[in-house]
Amino acid sequence: MSKGYCYDVIVVGGGPAGAFFAYEMIQKHPEKKILLIERGKRVENRICPEKKEGKCLKCRPHCNITNGFSGAGAFSDGKLSLYNPEDDDFYVGGNLHKYVGVDETKKLVDYTDEVYLKFGATDKKEGVKNRSKVAKIRKTAENVGVELINIPIRHLGTDKAHDLYRKIEEYLEKNGITILFESEVTDLIVENNKVKGVMYCTKSGENTCAQAPKVIIAVGRVGADWLLNMCAKHNIKSSPAVIDVGVRYELPDEVMSEINEYLYEGKFIGKPNPFNDKVRTFCQNPSGFVSTEVYDGGLTLVNGHSAKDEKSQNTNLALLVSMNLRDVADPMEYSRNIARNMNALGGGNVLVQRLADLKAGKRTWEDELKSNSVEPTLKSAMAGDVSLAMPYREMTDILMFIDLMDKIIPGFANPDNLIYGPELKFYSNKVDLSKSFETSIEGLHAIGDGCGLTRGLMMASASGIQLARKLYD
Repeated sequence: MSKGYCYDVIVVGGGPAGAFFAYEMIQKHPEKKILLIERGKRVENRICPEKKEGKCLKCRPHCNITNGFSGAGAFSDGKLSLYNPEDDDFYVGGNLHKYVGVDETKKLVDYTDEVYLKFGATDKKEGVKNRSKVAKIRKTAENVGVELINIPIRHLGTDKAHDLYRKIEEYLEKNGITILFESEVTDLIVENNKVKGVMYCTKSGENTCAQAPKVIIAVGRVGADWLLNMCAKHNIKSSPAVIDVGVRYELPDEVMSEINEYLYEGKFIGKPNPFNDKVRTFCQNPSGFVSTEVYDGGLTLVNGHSAKDEKSQNTNLALLVSMNLRDVADPMEYSRNIARNMNALGGGNVLVQRLADLKAGKRTWEDELKSNSVEPTLKSAMAGDVSLAMPYREMTDILMFIDLMDKIIPGFANPDNLIYGPELKFYSNKVDLSKSFETSIEGLHAIGDGCGLTRGLMMASASGIQLARKLYD
C-alpha cells in the first residue's frame, strides 16, 4: 500500500455539495491544500449510452448518470429551487435552515445563486409570473385537501448543466484544488474518535491513503450505502431516515399545460385516504424524457430529465410516498427489496404500465403500449405490472393521489397515462450533525443530500458554501 500525501482537507464526493465547498474554500482559504476524491468521471466524460443503444447498459464500474463530477442531480433535470421573499420558512430542500436559520439560509441561497449565474446559469426564473393563476390552482388544490408549494426555479436543463459544471470543474483545478477522478474511498481513517484521513483505490487499482485533520463527506444519494457502512463501522451517530418510495408518471404536455406555464414545476403534497401517508409530486419535467439510473448492486431505477433544446410532447414527474420506518434498523433495505423485485420482473429494466391496466389489475402488454395514445419516452422500459412489486400500501397511496390530482388537473388520471417503476430516493441514515456540520467523529463533517441534511442541487450547494465559511471559525 502506497504512503499517502498530507492535505488540510479531504472531500469525499464531487457533487454540488463537494464542488461548492471547494469553490468557497478558494475564496476564503486559498492557502489550504484540498483533495477532492470522486469515484465517477470528469463531467465532460459522463456519457450515458442508453439513448444511442436503446437500452441501459449498466455501465461499469459505476453508472455515468448517478456518478461523476456534479453528481446525479445535475444529470437529471438540473433545477435550482429558490425561495419567495415573503416566505418565513423553507418548504423544500431539506433541513439546512434548521441549522443556520431561515434568514441566513436565504442569504446563502442568494450567494449560491450568484455563483451559478457566474458560471452560466440562465437568468430566467420560472414560476414568478401569473400569481393570480397560481392562486386559483392553489385554491382548487386546497379544496380537495392537497397543498401546493410554489417557489421560483431556475431550470438549467440537463444539457446546459453539463457545460456549467464543466466550467466549475475547470475553475477548481485552475485554482489549486486536487481532484482525483475514478478513485473510490474505501474507508475512513479514524483514531481515538478523530478522523485522520481516508483510504482509497485509484483507477489503476492501487490502494493508498491520504491524510488530513478534516474530512468532508459529500457523497450524495448515490453514496447512501457507503455512508451507512461508514456509520456502522466507525460508530458515527445517526438515526433512521424517512424513505421515499414511488413511481415516475408520464402524461401529455397538454394536460399539464397550465402547471408547466405558470409554475414549471408544481409541488403538490397530499395525504390521501385510507392511510394518510404523505404523497408528493417531485422533479417535474415539461416536454421531458423518462430516464434510467443504476445504483450500487446493479439496481435500475427510473428518473426523468428535461433539456433546454431537445423536447418531447410529454411531461414526467415523480409520485413519491414518504415512509418513516423508525423501528426498522435499515429502512433502505426495504427500498432495495422493492427495486430488486421490480427489476426481476423487468429483466433488469424499468417497468412501465398503463394507468388503466394498473387499475384493472392486469399487466400491460407490449402491443398495447405501442397503440397507447401516450407514447413512452423511455424506449428501454419493459411493459409489465408495477403492482406485482410495489407494496399494497404505497400503491394505494399513489393511485388515490392520482385521483385527487385529477380534480385539480383534469386529465391527470387519464387511462393512457404511464406509470414507470421503481422510483426510489436512497437516503442514508440521518447523520447527527453539529451547527458546523461536524459528526460525532472529531474533524469529520458531512454535507449535502447523502447525510440527510439537504434535498436538491441548490441546498446541497449552499451547504458546501456554509461549511467552507465555518470550518475554521
